[in-house]
Amino acid sequence: MNDTPRQATRLEAIGGRFDPWLLGAMLALASLGVVMVASASIYQHGNPFYYLVRHGMFLVAGAGLAWWVTRTELKSIEARNHLLLLGCMVLLLLVFVPGLGVSVKGAHRWINLGVSNFQVVEAVKVFFIVWLASYLVRFRDEVNATWAAMLKPLGVVVVLVALLLMQPDFGSSSLLLAITAGMLVLGGVNMPRMFGPVLVGLPILAVIAIAEPYRMRRLTSFSDPWADPFGSGYQLTNALMAIGRGEWGGIGLGGSVLKLNYLPEVHTDFIFSVIGEELGFVGVCLVVALYALLVGRAFVIGLRCVEMRRHFAGYIAFGVALWIGMQSFVSMGVNLGLLPTKGLTLPLISSGGSSILMTCVAMGLLLRVSYELERTQRQVALRGEVIQGAGDSPASVDPRPVPAATASFPQTLRGTSRLQQRVEPTFERIA
Repeated sequence: MNDTPRQATRLEAIGGRFDPWLLGAMLALASLGVVMVASASIYQHGNPFYYLVRHGMFLVAGAGLAWWVTRTELKSIEARNHLLLLGCMVLLLLVFVPGLGVSVKGAHRWINLGVSNFQVVEAVKVFFIVWLASYLVRFRDEVNATWAAMLKPLGVVVVLVALLLMQPDFGSSSLLLAITAGMLVLGGVNMPRMFGPVLVGLPILAVIAIAEPYRMRRLTSFSDPWADPFGSGYQLTNALMAIGRGEWGGIGLGGSVLKLNYLPEVHTDFIFSVIGEELGFVGVCLVVALYALLVGRAFVIGLRCVEMRRHFAGYIAFGVALWIGMQSFVSMGVNLGLLPTKGLTLPLISSGGSSILMTCVAMGLLLRVSYELERTQRQVALRGEVIQGAGDSPASVDPRPVPAATASFPQTLRGTSRLQQRVEPTFERIA
């Protein structure tokens, strides 16, 4: 009888660990970002270290937020999902409040926090991913089988996109729609039903894209930037020249010429071009490989969470992976001339206080997911050892319920059959 409390204490006290590949990729990207911001912005301000110091301060603050998130149980975050959705709406409305919202070049995307301006859409991305992950857990059967359950998150994201387009911010709107579609697909949505909203939404987005003259100029300059290299194609032509100058090995760290007031927003939107010029093809491949490792590892962890029936953690990993993967792809594609200019930063590398802070929060969520996954796997392994060692002695078996991950679940079919009432998992009784 004395073994029972001892085994229970061991099971509760067992912890997890952060995924080393995930953590390594994050630290490598953040370190590269510090180096490249210092190199790209040294001639951009009166103080050559202005942007470096600012970037470092936000990175330290972001690391603090990430540490706080890694210390927070995911179930506590999931319990506040409705507050996070409400926060999305409130933040997007605050930018239009006189005295609080800040307008830059006609765009209302920031709020004044006193010490710095904060771009609210960066927080909205994180909050919305958490809410959508919680929604997919609560309605994971219905979202596959009914129109109403599938259309509800689409309706929510349409409202958020409408508020973003009022700012205006077309790039973030498209990114938010893509994240929603990706999470719904990974959450098991019925694909034939998904085609309907997609076929309706794409023409509407196309009309919105060409409705504004400045967006139309971006599209035409993207197709042929050399037609007007000193006008509409100025950004892209300079970005392409910077990358072309780097060739295979680059011209050396700090040696970029295009950053000398030729390439605009060199420390934010076009920092990838400076990487290509100074570090060459090798540096570009390194950046791509680090993002591939980060995103790929996040998808693997998310898949393992779903297999262990930790759906909320898995969907968060999927959402963050989709966000980082698509945003980095768009940012690098713009610098390489593959996509029109969108104004999206390169996650963890580009300078920008709001982006750095909320990307660090997202990285903290990913690390927390990996920690709880490892902890669950260790608990399941320990429970298996306890059950195997119990033999025919009921007194040595921990009387608490067996974790869901060790239960035998009946096979469920995808499709309309998921509308049937869910069958609770059954546990084999220990003789």
